[in-house]
Amino acid sequence: MYPLAQILHKQGYYLTGSDNNETETLKAVRSMSIPVYMGQRAENIEGADLIVHTAAIMADNPELIAAKASGVPVIERSVLLGLITSMYDNAVCVCGTHGKTTTTSMLTHIFLADGNDLSAVIGGKLKAIGGSGLCGTSDTMVCEACEFVDTFLKLYPDTAVVLNIDCDHLDYFKTMENMKRSFTKFCSMTTNLIVYNGGDANTVEAVSAAETSAKLVTFGWDSGNDWYPANIEKFDDFDTEFDVYRGDERLGRVTIRVPGRHNVLNAVAAIAAAVENGCRFDSAVKGLGEFRGAVRRFEKLAVVNGITFVDDYAHHPTEVKSLLETAKGMSFGRVWAVHQPFTYSRTATLLNEFAEALSIADRVVLTEIMGSREKNTYNIYSKDLAAKINGAVWFPTFEEVADYVVKNAESGDLVITLGCGDVYKVGYLMIDKLGGQRL
Repeated sequence: MYPLAQILHKQGYYLTGSDNNETETLKAVRSMSIPVYMGQRAENIEGADLIVHTAAIMADNPELIAAKASGVPVIERSVLLGLITSMYDNAVCVCGTHGKTTTTSMLTHIFLADGNDLSAVIGGKLKAIGGSGLCGTSDTMVCEACEFVDTFLKLYPDTAVVLNIDCDHLDYFKTMENMKRSFTKFCSMTTNLIVYNGGDANTVEAVSAAETSAKLVTFGWDSGNDWYPANIEKFDDFDTEFDVYRGDERLGRVTIRVPGRHNVLNAVAAIAAAVENGCRFDSAVKGLGEFRGAVRRFEKLAVVNGITFVDDYAHHPTEVKSLLETAKGMSFGRVWAVHQPFTYSRTATLLNEFAEALSIADRVVLTEIMGSREKNTYNIYSKDLAAKINGAVWFPTFEEVADYVVKNAESGDLVITLGCGDVYKVGYLMIDKLGGQRL
C-alpha cells in the first residue's frame, strides 16, 4: 500500500489509512502528513470516496465490513495498482516467485541512470527513491507483479519480466499446474515484450503456452539464451563482476554490489528488460554499479563487537537456501539464521523444505509463526520446524530470541534475521542490547 500512497499523494489525492502495528513504514506515511489510524474500526472509513484494502485483510475485519456496507466503492489493492499501470504507455511488470523486489529495484536504478523520470512500485524500500514508490513524469512505470491470489492479472503489462516459477501460495493455487496457468494468462495479457528465464522449465512452459504477439526474449546462464553472463568473478563478499552477452555480442562488463549468484541472474534480467526498452547499456552499468540492495534484501544493519547483523526478506525455502548458501560462502565465522516462519499454510506445506534450507546455517533460532491473513487450522507450530533441524531452538517472544542470540553469538559471526514479517525488529533488539548503532 505504501508505494501506492506515495504516488497518489504526489498526484494530489487526499489519503487516510489504518494499520495494526507501528512500523518504519507508518512513520514514513505520517511524514507525508497522511493521517493513519491505529486499529481497525468502522469509523475509520468516514468521509471516504474510495476504499482500498489489501488481500491480507480477513472477511471479518470490522473496517472492511463497514466499508462494504457504506455504499462507497470498495476495491482490493491489486485493482488500484492495475488502474495506475493503465495510466502509463510502458508498464514494465516484474513477476516470479523469487527476486521480484531486487530485479524491480535494479530496473529502477537503470532507468534513472538513463535519465528516465519513471514511476515505480517496489515491494521494498529503495534508498535511491526514498521509499518504495516513485511518481515521475515519463510514460514508463516499473512495478512488481505479484502472483498471490492472481493479483498480477489485474495489471496492464506492456513489458513482462518472468524471473522464475516455483511452488508457493499453494493454499490458493492448489497445484503447480494452476500456478503456471496464471503466469500464462499474465503473459497473454502482455502487449509489447516478454523477457523470461530460458533456463527455468516452469517458466518456459508457461510462456510457451501464452497467446501473445509480444516480442519474446530469454535470459539465463548460457548461450542458449538471448542474454547471458560470462566470466563471472567474485571480488569480495558483496561485489561480483561479469561480462554481459546479447547473442554472440559482448556488450561489456558489469559490477553488481549485492551478494549471491542468484543476483547475477537478476541483474541480467534487469539489463535485458532495460536495454530492450531503449536504455543504453552504459546506463545499465552505471545504475547497477550504484545499486547496493533494497531495504530488507541482505541489508547490513550493524557490526557490533565483531558480530555482523544482516536482515533479509527470504520467506520461501528456495530463497532461504540461496541466502544461506551465499552467506556460507562469505568470509564470516558461524552463520546464524534467525527465522520467522510466515503463514501457517506455507510452513505446513513446505515444512521439510524449510528444515533442509535452514539447516545450511550453523545456528538456527526460530520465532513463532506469523499467521498474517490466516488462522492456524493446520495445527502447525515453530516447534515442529525446530524439531527437524539439528540444534535449532525456538522462543515465543522476540525478546527471548534476541537475548539468546546476544548471549551466544561471537565476534566474526554473521547473524541474519530472515522472513517477510516483522522479524527485522529482532535485529534491532539485538543491536540495542549490545549497545550498537544501526547503519
